[in-house]
Amino acid sequence: QVQVVESGGGLVQAGGSLRLSCIASGRISRINTVGWNRQAPGKERELVATISSGGSTNYAESVKGRFTISRDSPKNTVYLQMDNLKPEDTAVYYCNVQAMGMNLRRYSSWGQGTQVTVSS
Repeated sequence: QVQVVESGGGLVQAGGSLRLSCIASGRISRINTVGWNRQAPGKERELVATISSGGSTNYAESVKGRFTISRDSPKNTVYLQMDNLKPEDTAVYYCNVQAMGMNLRRYSSWGQGTQVTVSS
């Protein structure tokens, strides 16, 4: 199995920054695409950013130019640098890891989420 743990959330004023971390662990052979998603109260979960195994990135329009996703492959870690935060970025942020285990099975694993609150 693949375990995922997010960290780095917190309370920040509008215009501030946070860096989220997503660490995958377990009997992992290869980590493929990793995505950051978020869910605000009363809203559906939305995809924020993804990064492929080769480093290609994609972003939701609402965060382009403000958020940066990156990965440290040897550490099985993906980061989400969030700058110029806005109150509408307030949500629980979840990391999704697409990976192949040592048993050659494919996994799509989610973390427990980390709360980001942006005050105006």
